Amino acid sequence: MIQGIGVTDFFIISTLMFFMGVYGFITRKNLITILIAIELILNAVAINFVIINKYLYPEGLHGQIFSIFIIAVAAAEVAIAIAIVIDFYRTHKSVSVEEGEMMKY
Repeated sequence: MIQGIGVTDFFIISTLMFFMGVYGFITRKNLITILIAIELILNAVAINFVIINKYLYPEGLHGQIFSIFIIAVAAAEVAIAIAIVIDFYRTHKSVSVEEGEMMKY
């Protein structure tokens, strides 16, 4: 591992990132901030994959490969979500989640 930084330190940072993302996803009303919260959750999971792989199997690259896959999925998710948010803004002149209630009907 990195000199002077233990596995628990990485897990603490990852856990904080994950729960900040969950809190942001639950409490925010703006679509952009909800998207950022989802990205925090995905990044926390990617950190966990890398650290667990480095700790258990230092020779393997499975955690890094999973993390690259998570990054690719997150990039595709952001591209689609931003397109939806831009279209939503053009039609409703707002990016508030409450405005999306009209889309049901």
